[in-house]
Amino acid sequence: MRDQALFDKIDLHLIRVLHTVLTERSVSRAAIRLGMHQPAVSAALKRLRDLADDPLLVRSGSGMTPTDAGLRMVEPAASILRAAEVLFTDVRGFDPRTASNTFRVAASDYLDPLFLPQLVSQIKVQAPFCQIEIHPLSADTHYHAHLAQGQLDVVIGNWPKPPDDLHMGRLFGDEVVCLVAAEHPAVRRGWDQAAWLASEHIAPTPTHPGARGVIDDHLDTLGVQRQITARCAHFSLIPAMVASSLLVLTTGRQFCERFVDRYPLRILPCPVAFPRLMYYQLWHERTHTSVAAAWLRDRVKSVAASLRKE
Repeated sequence: MRDQALFDKIDLHLIRVLHTVLTERSVSRAAIRLGMHQPAVSAALKRLRDLADDPLLVRSGSGMTPTDAGLRMVEPAASILRAAEVLFTDVRGFDPRTASNTFRVAASDYLDPLFLPQLVSQIKVQAPFCQIEIHPLSADTHYHAHLAQGQLDVVIGNWPKPPDDLHMGRLFGDEVVCLVAAEHPAVRRGWDQAAWLASEHIAPTPTHPGARGVIDDHLDTLGVQRQITARCAHFSLIPAMVASSLLVLTTGRQFCERFVDRYPLRILPCPVAFPRLMYYQLWHERTHTSVAAAWLRDRVKSVAASLRKE
């Protein structure tokens, strides 16, 4: 009876406040994100603390941090919210013109730099009341878990071999080329494999310790190694770095072509033969049959197709 009485005091709004406060780690930021007044969020947090018999969020230095009990609640709360969203969306039918879903997309910035802006634009035109959250794929992005827990709907990136335990949709393939400054010696002289390997290369910062990326993984299979003298976590900043140096960026042609009119850059064939870069969208079984999630995946596919035609 006590458990039933406790359950009767919990509603979806409280779960939403709980998840937002714990992830924002701030009552004021949670209030902004929820569109509520701060006293109302504080009052809801007090109710949650009483129900949990735990502070949930405590002061730590100049900020706030969740307690152990609070941390354990983040993933179940996200799962409940996403399940409720899917449940009622699919029962009522998804109409993008009136829907108010929140779509969560994680994407690699190795993508065509026009990809995400066009995706957001297409979603906002066709589903004006929906919200969109774009998340990076970084060293601390556990996208398997985030997809399973409802914190992400779709992950977009390139992998030599996509994971077998997720659904996958192919978006496009791309030729591996080299981006160099217009004044780079290779523009005038050309280069062979030895000259390319000896050049100074720039590469993205590894997403996790030990990660090498598709370029260096392939070089390993050939028994050769390039000389990486610069790394950057922000892939879209690399072309500007290349334009004012002798650094070489080796990546997909579609990405490089977006920058050759913006900076003094040239695209050169790579003297090492690489397989095409393959880009995919990945999603979890949890959202596989969701009408709203399927609509989002169709938008991703549509943008990829339009950019490929360009």
